Amino acid sequence: MSKPPREAATVQTLDRGLRVLHLLAGSPEGVTVSELASSLEVHRAIVYRLLATLAAHRLVIKGDDGRYRLWTGLVELARGVIPRWRQVAWPELETLADELGCTATLSVASEDSCVTLLVAEPRTASLHVAYQPGLRHPLTVGASGKAILAGRPSQPGEPSEIASARRRGIARSEGEIQDGAFAIAAPILVEDWADASVAVVSFRRLDAAGERRVAEAASRIASAAPAAIRPAS
Repeated sequence: MSKPPREAATVQTLDRGLRVLHLLAGSPEGVTVSELASSLEVHRAIVYRLLATLAAHRLVIKGDDGRYRLWTGLVELARGVIPRWRQVAWPELETLADELGCTATLSVASEDSCVTLLVAEPRTASLHVAYQPGLRHPLTVGASGKAILAGRPSQPGEPSEIASARRRGIARSEGEIQDGAFAIAAPILVEDWADASVAVVSFRRLDAAGERRVAEAASRIASAAPAAIRPAS
């Protein structure tokens, strides 16, 4: 969880390979070589070499339809991420879900997307919103992504609701991810930057006390995050 690096020298081939992975992550239906070449603005031969290297590490796979998709090697790379977040956030999520009778989630930013990493369902409610880990949607859609954007410096032309969420410290959404569901979320701020957020999702609107409780949970997770989430330098 860190701020984007300032302009610096990069390894072009590595940068292109990572961009391929991000493009595939945003296209579960798969992407063709031509589409990748167009997005990267490079020759198809370069894309073929990038894909061959990524496939050798089981990071991508070519389907029978000729489209490339992400593959199981990424799961191995991600194995260390979820346990670290779970160590820090799970007790807070469980408590939050039980106290408010709502589904509590922790989501992280992935480029321009928001990905649900952890989901805690309330043990005290007979009815709650079902949520699946791995759910991906644009950062600008839903309370979780908006809270992450609100935890970052303002950007020219950003939606007014992001600026409002930044002032309040809480983002809200209604029916944006799931019809009939209300969500509130707070950014997990580490060194004045957010790459993650805590949210609760319910079939009812939460009051100000519920919003404060979500913000408190995000603050406590943020306090523990630097030691548990950041890799050792």
